[in-house]
Amino acid sequence: MPKAKLVTIFGGSGFVGRYIARRMAQEGWRVRVAVRRPNDAIYVRPYGVVGQVEPVFCNIRDDNSVRDVLRGADAAVNCVGVLAETGKNTFEAVQQEGAARVARIAAELETPRLIQISAIGADADSDSAYARTKAAGEKAILDAYPQAIILRPSIIFGPEDEFFNRFGKMARMGPILPVVGASTRFQPVYVDDVAQAAVKGVLGQAAPGIYELGGPDVNTFRELMVYMLSVIRRRCLIVNVPFWAASIMGRGFDLLQKLSFDMIDPAITRDQVANLRRDNVVGDGVKTFADLGIEPTSLEAVVPEYLWRFRPSGQYSDIKQSAQNLPGN
Repeated sequence: MPKAKLVTIFGGSGFVGRYIARRMAQEGWRVRVAVRRPNDAIYVRPYGVVGQVEPVFCNIRDDNSVRDVLRGADAAVNCVGVLAETGKNTFEAVQQEGAARVARIAAELETPRLIQISAIGADADSDSAYARTKAAGEKAILDAYPQAIILRPSIIFGPEDEFFNRFGKMARMGPILPVVGASTRFQPVYVDDVAQAAVKGVLGQAAPGIYELGGPDVNTFRELMVYMLSVIRRRCLIVNVPFWAASIMGRGFDLLQKLSFDMIDPAITRDQVANLRRDNVVGDGVKTFADLGIEPTSLEAVVPEYLWRFRPSGQYSDIKQSAQNLPGN
């Protein structure tokens, strides 16, 4: 029997990476999940049969570490990124230099295919270091590995997301829900749709190039919060925090994070505020899901399935509502 092909997924235990790992296992590939803490990623093993999906140590900031996990791989997917800097994991070290390192070594080892998970809004001239380093990483990848596939998703939703889950928790804490950039537009995309796009790249079913991935609907930040509140059946006053005020708050949280030696997770950073000033939607004249033959999934089809826990009665919310409709109530 021929040996199954091998894919290395950098950050394969993360939000997007775990969905790619699961799909690649279903395709019959061996999956090498390259992460900094393999012992914390053992939950990926049941995605396949015994020994098919294995978490292994890798530090994307180190050449030898990256080379070790790429040896023998038939494809590589880089999902590593950071939303906020902590310690040595800066935007530049991870999203620019790390991406460049993966591409350079993949080219050196003649890895047949390389897929990079980037983000809509990647821009070398952006005020946001996050967006600038995403763009710098893309350029470095294409310089070293011109046939790479780069996927730029809008904000990603799914059961483990840090968007709807975060604001769902906030809605339980009080009657006011503050947001920064209430009029900023997003095109939320389902995490498994992004994974499906990456898998098509690994299987050679997608042409090289940059793809911008967005869901079927475009919504403002405020509209997304209104929808989220309707799903969790709570009432909150949505308050738009002006960008100038949010920048001051971000500066304060950045300082607090440094003084705590990264022990405190900032509610918002100055860089995130800068990112929120710009719409996060698919551009004109670019490759999209349509070029991959994928029909994107709507919010309504997925979000209620995991936000129910933020309802006042949690999993009993529907039962309680049904009981209220009984005769005599």
